[in-house]
Amino acid sequence: MDSIKTEQSWRDFQASYKQQKKKRSTADRIRKIAVFICLGGTVCALIWAGVYAAYKISLGLFSPKPDKVASEPAPPNHLGRSDVKALIKNIDILNAGTDRFFADGPSWTYTIHTQLDTRLQDRLVRTLNHLKTLERGKPELIAMVAMDGNTGFIKAMAGFNENKPGTNPCTSAIYPAASLFKIVTASAAVETLNYTATTPLYFNGGKYTLYKRQLTNQKTKYTNQVTLEMAFAESINPVFGKLGQRVLGKTELADFAEKFGFNQNPNTDFEFPAPYFSTAGSDYHLAELGCGFNRDTLISPVFAMMMVSVVVNQGQSLVPRLVERISDSDQNEIYKSTKEIYKKTISAKTAATMKRLMKKTVSGGTARKSFRGSSRDKVLSSLLIGGKTGSLSNREHTIKYDWFTGFGQQKTTKETLIVSTIVGHGKYIGTRASIHARNILKTYYSAPKPKKVR
Repeated sequence: MDSIKTEQSWRDFQASYKQQKKKRSTADRIRKIAVFICLGGTVCALIWAGVYAAYKISLGLFSPKPDKVASEPAPPNHLGRSDVKALIKNIDILNAGTDRFFADGPSWTYTIHTQLDTRLQDRLVRTLNHLKTLERGKPELIAMVAMDGNTGFIKAMAGFNENKPGTNPCTSAIYPAASLFKIVTASAAVETLNYTATTPLYFNGGKYTLYKRQLTNQKTKYTNQVTLEMAFAESINPVFGKLGQRVLGKTELADFAEKFGFNQNPNTDFEFPAPYFSTAGSDYHLAELGCGFNRDTLISPVFAMMMVSVVVNQGQSLVPRLVERISDSDQNEIYKSTKEIYKKTISAKTAATMKRLMKKTVSGGTARKSFRGSSRDKVLSSLLIGGKTGSLSNREHTIKYDWFTGFGQQKTTKETLIVSTIVGHGKYIGTRASIHARNILKTYYSAPKPKKVR
């Protein structure tokens, strides 16, 4: 075995230790230099980025990101019925010469499309301008409104009120319904009592008076007999007074008034006040209500059209609508109306009977003079025409309200226009409401029909 050289090994160990220590010292210095270089480079890069950004800003090549601000609201992609009603409220539809209107949003514009017949509107406005020039026969107020009886779209709305300028006389429910309420009373008699157009009825005295002695069932040699059809067509007050007081009574009158829509507001896209009816009062007042000979039952011309819509739609009343659709600034459709039934008021059978009664009013009743010669007229002879008249003075007897509400229906196509007109005559009686209604029907149906594209 070789002997261990201890002394020599120690020297080697010392030399090796010194050499390793020298290497570690050199590595530490290299690491420190590298860290310094990295830190210095980072600082230089940050300084350079700041200088470069400032340079770009000074040249307008870069804008610092602004603080977040509230953006403008985006236009809605859908409007509800209440939204539409709010828009229409600020637009003057009365006597308009266009079928398209515009309403401003916060940062966009709505286009409101209607089905107003501009040709008919122009005719009505020219009529109003002529009436205003009259010294004798100028009305205190006039309202003329028309509606498509199949869809409920308003086709025309024109008028003025000299005593209340700025108001819309077509939507105001300030007029006594007068004999137009006989539509309700007759419907109730047909529906609940099984009356027909030929049911015999009796009255004493004059046709257009309503004395208490006329409300008895006493028959004498002076008692007159008429059918329900003729009593309606000639608007005989004692007959309908007895129906209201003695036959139907308070409950039935109130029930059918509600069915027709009195004291209620349909959910339309334009505003008009609810019609008013109340059975409060004496038994004699029930007779006044039944025949319309009172100033308490109040309606608007628009509601008068709704009453007629029951007759021409087999017992169902239509919700009138003004707006067809609405589009935004980019022509995106954000609202479209649909046909809506308001109430199932009477049966189809009762509606057919009422239609017959209203046709008789035009052909042989209180409106016959205004529609005389219709069977020989090129336009009107193609129509089935029916209606109801009414007249009553205001409480001060300074204005005589003159009503006509009715319909014209094409015999072939069944296209139907419902019209409602009221004239407030002053000192002199001017053009009757039924004459204005005739002119509306003739103007509307004389429009040339579009040719079919083959």
